[in-house]
Amino acid sequence: MAKLVVLKFTDASFNEGFGVNLQIGEESDRPTTEITGRLPPCPEMPLYYTRWQSSYRQTGNSYRLDAEKIQVTNVSITQSCQDLAHVLQARFNTWLRAEEFRPLREKWLEKLMPTDEVRVILQTDNSQLQRLPWHLWELLDRYPKTEIAIASPTYDRILQPRTQNPKVKILAIVGNSQGIDTQADLAILQQCQNADITFLVEPQRQELSDYLWGKNWDILFFAGHSSSQGDDVTGRIYLNKTDSLSINELKYALKQAIEKGLHLAIFNSCDGLGLARELADLQIPQMVIMREPVPDQVAQEFLKYFLTSFAGGKPLYQAVRQARERLQGLEDRFPCATWLPVICQNPAQIPLTWQELTPTVMPEVQILPQSLKLRWKLGLFSSVVMTGIILGLRFFGGLQSAELQAFDFMMRSRPEESPDSRLLIITIDDDDLATQRRNGEILKGTSLSDKSLNALLIKLEQHRPRAIGLDIYRDFPAEQPDLILRLQKTANLIGVCKGSDSTVMTKGIEPPPEIPKKRQGFSDFIRDTDGVVRRHLMFFTPETASLCTADYAFSTQLAFRYLLPLGIEPKFTPQGNLQLGNTVFPRLSSRSGGYQGIDANGGQTLLNYRAAKKIAETVTLTQILSSPMNSDVIKDRIILIGVKARGDFPDYWATPYGSRLDVQTPGVLVQAQMISQILSAVLNKRPLLTVWSYWFEFIWIWSWSVVGGLLAWRWRWLPMLALAVGIISGVLYLLCLSLLIWGIWVPFVPSALLLVGTAGAISMQNCKSDFWQKFKK
Repeated sequence: MAKLVVLKFTDASFNEGFGVNLQIGEESDRPTTEITGRLPPCPEMPLYYTRWQSSYRQTGNSYRLDAEKIQVTNVSITQSCQDLAHVLQARFNTWLRAEEFRPLREKWLEKLMPTDEVRVILQTDNSQLQRLPWHLWELLDRYPKTEIAIASPTYDRILQPRTQNPKVKILAIVGNSQGIDTQADLAILQQCQNADITFLVEPQRQELSDYLWGKNWDILFFAGHSSSQGDDVTGRIYLNKTDSLSINELKYALKQAIEKGLHLAIFNSCDGLGLARELADLQIPQMVIMREPVPDQVAQEFLKYFLTSFAGGKPLYQAVRQARERLQGLEDRFPCATWLPVICQNPAQIPLTWQELTPTVMPEVQILPQSLKLRWKLGLFSSVVMTGIILGLRFFGGLQSAELQAFDFMMRSRPEESPDSRLLIITIDDDDLATQRRNGEILKGTSLSDKSLNALLIKLEQHRPRAIGLDIYRDFPAEQPDLILRLQKTANLIGVCKGSDSTVMTKGIEPPPEIPKKRQGFSDFIRDTDGVVRRHLMFFTPETASLCTADYAFSTQLAFRYLLPLGIEPKFTPQGNLQLGNTVFPRLSSRSGGYQGIDANGGQTLLNYRAAKKIAETVTLTQILSSPMNSDVIKDRIILIGVKARGDFPDYWATPYGSRLDVQTPGVLVQAQMISQILSAVLNKRPLLTVWSYWFEFIWIWSWSVVGGLLAWRWRWLPMLALAVGIISGVLYLLCLSLLIWGIWVPFVPSALLLVGTAGAISMQNCKSDFWQKFKK
């Protein structure tokens, strides 16, 4: 889903600085993240802009200002304008890199992926702040689907109950055209598909007012001369050679047009911020204006590019960004052309697409004969009502716990798989802890002493493992010089740390200081609300204050090390999914399968457990240190070192195979499950767990409601109906289990509820009908 970002500016003064409030959330929803910060004083910023503006307005192009201000000479100062633009851009980004603004920038990077489609709204009434080239903010270079709009701090939503037009209805006003070519604008508009365009060429004021009052317009377009006055407080358009008027002079007509459904105003004319401010007071949903005087050819090319994209199906913001960026091809003759187009947004309104402005053509529905309608009416009504109730309950999380329990039961019902021969797990149990203490070794708050760790690494290195994972926290420096050097130089050794969580005020656990960041991985597991680990967090962006700065999980880092000699390196798809070779690991969304409204930040995927009993070959620390080892058991394997003790250093987790304390799984074995999932998916094509799209799930769930209705029609005798429903429920479970084995988690609980509920509802109605028929006899 698209994202909405709002930047609200307070204390509006370049001399004193600006308070800034950042909100991030899903489109059409309340913000899920909010943070405040500041931009420091920068009194010279308006001066930089004024210098550039003065140079820009002297370039001598044919602008769509009022006719008296059109220049008739062309004194080329293009290079000076470009130089001042570079200075302004550099100073602007330096300002935005200020330390006081840094928390907002980092929160943006944490919450938004480069592949997200983002609408950014800047709320401020400071006209100088609105004029700054926000599209040049260097942060936006990472987000190709992001566009910025400006908005007033005060706004209101206008309800627009209106009759939808058969086509997109456009009122195109062509004002005073002295010195410019507005005929090109008309030609471009006439090429729009599925549009009904009314042209008013140099109209009188009364004529324009009548047209605004008379019909339901979707888009208002103006081409001609315009300008802003009074520090962008007001704007003026020039209707013909003698008449001009402000927005306030059309206030009632425009207000009526907005209330009847006017969604978008496009002013393909000069210096439109004053027009935008007055129209914003009338609560128009969206405007596209030019922030400065616009050359004639630039205005025409922008209109062509914008309408092509917008009418072609792109969202408004994406269409404006694409059209604006395409103007770069003109900047050798028209410097800073890409700076000109600006969106002005009413924050209470959601932009409509071109397709949403036109009615959806509904297929003709054949009227069934009366007898057939009566036969199907009850079943259809019951199916729809029951489906709506169950899906609503599911959407609000009412079924999540039951669906997760069903998921766990199916995971336990799957056949066991053989151990993964690419792994060897070295565990430290209670006997190992006792042995180290008897030998006089100091544990220093950890489960493995420096002496034993050094001896273990020496023995492992002799047999050349492909990777070694130390799943033990060591947030303190080693004391033995030999161990310090070994931790630093062992290139295939991965250390572990724990990320911070600001929601519970924990800063995490630091990695071993001797191991560099490129050989670190975070150990964080994601537990669901019932404490069970069902998801695999493969990567995430660490919090700013975290003591653990690793980007990838411990398990992911070990898998990378194993795959690297095979020529397989990690990369990311345009959707932000991790890809290894030909295998793509799909990220979970906040609503995936039985999950409803979860925190899906970072690279999360479902964990497809391999086995409940034995994931890989396992030996204890004492066994490997005291006995000779077969080289084949270690060579070219991933060696995991972790805790299995239940005494001093317990590290146990609830899994689908058991959540009681006595049946929980050691953390090192959960790490082994995650590593095995990655390697098996990439090298053995073992299926990853995925979910269907929302609409596919909807069809699947509703179809079982239909099945329940058919059963109720077929068997009116309750014992037979109960038997049939029981058998079909078993078939449903086997289908869901088979699909899970193949790697698809499909909804079982809502499907079963609808199967039983619809059959029961229709059966009760049948019983009631039979009773009244007997009563009448």
